[in-house]
Amino acid sequence: MRSLAASLKASPATVHAAYRILRQRGFVIAEGRRGTRVAPRPPLRIPRRRPAPHDPAPQDRTPRDRAPQDHAPQDHAPQDGHRAPTGPVPPRGDLSLGFPDPALLPPIRTALARLDLDRKLEIATLDANDPDLLELAVASFAADDVATGAVAVVAGALDGIERVLNAHLRPGDRVLLEDPAYPPTRDLLTALGLVAVPAPVDDHGLMPEQVLAALERGVDAIVAVPRAQNPFGSALDPQRAADLRAVLAERSDALIIEDDHASVVAGAPYTSLIPTGWPRWAVVRSVSKVLHPDLRLAFVAGDETTVARAEGRQWLGPRWVSHILQATVANLLTEPGFPAAAERARDAYASRRNALVAALRERGIRAHGRSGLNVWVPVREEAPVLRSMFEAGWLVLAGERCRLATPPAIRVTTATLHEDDAPEVAETIAAASDRDRPRRAY
Repeated sequence: MRSLAASLKASPATVHAAYRILRQRGFVIAEGRRGTRVAPRPPLRIPRRRPAPHDPAPQDRTPRDRAPQDHAPQDHAPQDGHRAPTGPVPPRGDLSLGFPDPALLPPIRTALARLDLDRKLEIATLDANDPDLLELAVASFAADDVATGAVAVVAGALDGIERVLNAHLRPGDRVLLEDPAYPPTRDLLTALGLVAVPAPVDDHGLMPEQVLAALERGVDAIVAVPRAQNPFGSALDPQRAADLRAVLAERSDALIIEDDHASVVAGAPYTSLIPTGWPRWAVVRSVSKVLHPDLRLAFVAGDETTVARAEGRQWLGPRWVSHILQATVANLLTEPGFPAAAERARDAYASRRNALVAALRERGIRAHGRSGLNVWVPVREEAPVLRSMFEAGWLVLAGERCRLATPPAIRVTTATLHEDDAPEVAETIAAASDRDRPRRAY
């Protein structure tokens, strides 16, 4: 600042004030002794994917029965700078998307048939959320001891997270983010001009000592996934949550957001890291993994100020979530068979996830997948494993999209992985990892 003041022939106080204004407006980020840099707010490209080759054979075929396709699309080739495999190398299964199994989702047509559109689309009540849906949201949160003084309906989990972040933060603020993290959450922080501060996770979620270190460096918010952490599969247990609450109790000014996107099909009970009486908080609970990915709807519970600000900003944009969508979700959640269907999905996801983790363990690979729809598999290098998986007909996600500072890995979505195929997938990963292992010099 002194040298800049001298070159501009201005007083240091003027330069200091200019830096302060730039920080307040989000143009620059102050990094203490590391200096001040321009805030990164690059335009984000939306990934365009062509669907994997479709098998025209009957839908009741298992992955082992599917007939080979002629070519695999270029879009699915490993993005490692190498040429895509050529010849008849079709996907045996797309294990890269992170979506639930369509066979385990409730039938939407039944819910649509029950809609009373004349009542749901009354013009005079469109600016209010569906009371039946709100009642279900409140009951869902109350069952897990989440305060329900303020509850909002938003257009999906990421929409809810964005609105809560915007309610309190400005560009340049620092957000503690789990590492590895869900790629769209990383992209969202970048789009908002926020700075991600990575904190590694283990099978039980965020680690208290790592959170404490991040808090000491200074963070303005925390975004955490209490169960079904994507991509790692972490799930908080009561002891870890208690330890985190003890650490957080020293920083009552940070905003805490919990992304409970998988809710009842996560395969682990909900356990919160938010201390009782915390002033700024929100729990976002989506229906996309439970009901259908195209039902873009989530509930947000939080303190009154946070929820009021989120709803106020929503009112200036889309104003409300479609009442046809709200009524459809309410009907699906109140179907007599929904609880049993959710339990079946939860148990199936757990069985498929555990099958791959066990198969990898038998081959000397320690993978992670305590809950959720994915398994995180550490590897020495991602590209060779991605290529081997592709050549074997399996599509998986490169861990690079999820990692901030953690070592290489791949993410395998096990939601649609047949348990009988788990050994083959594990063997392909193990073989690729073994080929990639450096040879001992003699």
